[in-house]
Amino acid sequence: MKTAAKIMIGSALLALAGIAIAQEAPALTQARAAGVVGEQLDGYLGFAKAPSADAKAAVDATNIKRRAIYTDLAAKKNATVQEVATARGCEQLATRVKQGEAYGINGTWATKGAAPITLPAVCG
Repeated sequence: MKTAAKIMIGSALLALAGIAIAQEAPALTQARAAGVVGEQLDGYLGFAKAPSADAKAAVDATNIKRRAIYTDLAAKKNATVQEVATARGCEQLATRVKQGEAYGINGTWATKGAAPITLPAVCG
C-alpha cells in the first residue's frame, strides 16, 4: 500500500465530497442507530444484521456514490481505488462511528463502546 500520508493528502477532497455522503436517507440513519448498518474498514457501508429493503437500497446508493468519489480521487492521487477507500474507511472508523453503532473490520462486526475503536495497522 502506498503511504497513508500520500493518500491522506486527498482528505480535504474527501471531506468536501463527504458532504454529499453525510446526507443520509432516513432508513439509513435508522439502520445505523439499530446496529444493522455500519462503517467498514474497506470504506463502504455494510450489514451487521439483516437489513430492511429500504436500508439495503440506501446502503447500495451510498456505496455507489462513495465508489465514484474514491475512483475520482484515486485517479488524481495516482493510487488505487482500494487504497483510497481503505484510507477513508480508517478515517470513518476513527471519526464517524458513534457509541452504540456497528462497525466492521475485516469481516468482524462489533458495536462501538465509549472507548475509541482500535484501528488495524493498515490505518497507520
